[in-house]
Amino acid sequence: MPELPEVETIVRGLRATLPGRRILQVHLGKTDFIDEPAALEASLPGSKIVSVKRHGKFIVLDIEPSNEMAQNFSLLVHLGMTGRLVVCSPNVPIAPHTHVFFELDDGRELRYTDPRRFGSIQMLQESARADLLGKLGADPLETTVANFIAVLRNRRARIKALLLDQRVLRGMGNIYTDESLWRARIHPTRIGAELQDAELRRLFRVVQLVLNEAIRLGGSSISDYVNSEGKPGEYQFRHRVYQREGKSCYRCGASIRRVIVAGRSSYFCPRCQRGPRKKAPQ
Repeated sequence: MPELPEVETIVRGLRATLPGRRILQVHLGKTDFIDEPAALEASLPGSKIVSVKRHGKFIVLDIEPSNEMAQNFSLLVHLGMTGRLVVCSPNVPIAPHTHVFFELDDGRELRYTDPRRFGSIQMLQESARADLLGKLGADPLETTVANFIAVLRNRRARIKALLLDQRVLRGMGNIYTDESLWRARIHPTRIGAELQDAELRRLFRVVQLVLNEAIRLGGSSISDYVNSEGKPGEYQFRHRVYQREGKSCYRCGASIRRVIVAGRSSYFCPRCQRGPRKKAPQ
């Protein structure tokens, strides 16, 4: 699933091309992942894309309607597991499972492709958007170390589960959580409340380092992810622990192991990332 670096990479690409563009026509294929597809077809033609932003794993397109009496609204796109959002010439061959086409006034198209259709597209007025996005936690690239420590230090859940919880931190996913915990030398099953402040400060620095490095390299292309121009990322060549079960740790040479945390495979080094101590029987 595209995580914060992948979504940020796509948003930066779209931001360079979409603001100021008008949507001339909308063509839809399958619509089971779209809230109110008829409203989408009726409201978007003639409207202008004002801005493109990221909120957690959501792509937010702010829209100015063609009807001057109507209120501005937002188009929220979540890529799910296999979604792609690409700007291209209409002459580019259409990829299988492309279900949404936005014709733009510069002659190009904005296409949404999603083989498994686990993503979503919805139109929301400002108040509804605030209600939905307001439930998400802080952005790990925007929060402070003090806030980062505050949201984790008193929680009894495992640190891997906390980092994946979008209500705690928005945008983190399996790849960058595993990579961050490895670099911070923290075992994924340790309890958040049992981590020392020094460990949480180190984790905060590492999370920001990993995310920024992944953004610089265009994200990780594990299966379906490509940027807004259809190009893959390169950070997958920098992975140090994710999906490396049985391979040698880059730091100490021990064999990478896998454990399930919060229903997700979690990769770690048993020597660099010491697990929680087992309590002695009473």
